[in-house]
Parts: sequence; C-alpha cells; structure tokens
Amino acid sequence: MAKILIIEDNAASMKLATFLLELAGHAVLGATDAEAGLALARNEQPSLILMDIQLPGMDGLEATVLLKQDDATRAIPVIALTALAMKGDEDRIRATGCNGYIAKPMGHQKFLATIAAELSRS
Repeated sequence: MAKILIIEDNAASMKLATFLLELAGHAVLGATDAEAGLALARNEQPSLILMDIQLPGMDGLEATVLLKQDDATRAIPVIALTALAMKGDEDRIRATGCNGYIAKPMGHQKFLATIAAELSRS
C-alpha cells in the first residue's frame, strides 16, 4: 500500500495511528517533532503525512507551510491530526495547506476512510 509519515508527539496517539495504518497494510514512518518530520518527508517522500498541530517547538501549522513551500515536498498531501476541534479550527488549519483534517479522539473507521480517500486523490 502506501508509505505514511506520522508526525506526532503523543506516544499513545502515535501507537494507535501506527497500529491502524499497519493493520490496513501501510508502511509507517514516525517522528515526534516537526524538525525530524520535515527531514523524513524530504528523505523518504511518503505518500501522505499525518501532522499533529500541537507539537513541541515548531508547531504542525508552521511545518505544513514549510512542506508546501518546498519543491521536494509540496505535492505530498498533509492531513492534520489534532485535538483542535473548536468552530473555525478546521478552516484555519486547512488554510495553512493541510489537505484534510481528523479531530482527536479519532474514530478508527473515519480515520481509515479519510486516509483512503486522500490516497485515492493523490
């Protein structure tokens, strides 16, 4: 299937997302901060990136902007994986360049359906 990069600092969220993606047949790469995630994205060219928004240091929005400005990573779809679920958060997050949005806590069926839909578009 696809190679998916998860940039997530919460160990439980990383473990759950990795488990679900591997169960669906995907290869998973992981980074716990934006800087490591940006390097992995450039070097590994994943099919998709799941980006936590509230990361230590550089946040996921800033990292997404950098990914979309870089010719090497611009075409990689980014789906926000975030606890920011207030009115207006999804629009604000998408405005930075995220292709999709998954609110935490995530339901596994919606999570996998969102991933599959984005992968079929790219």
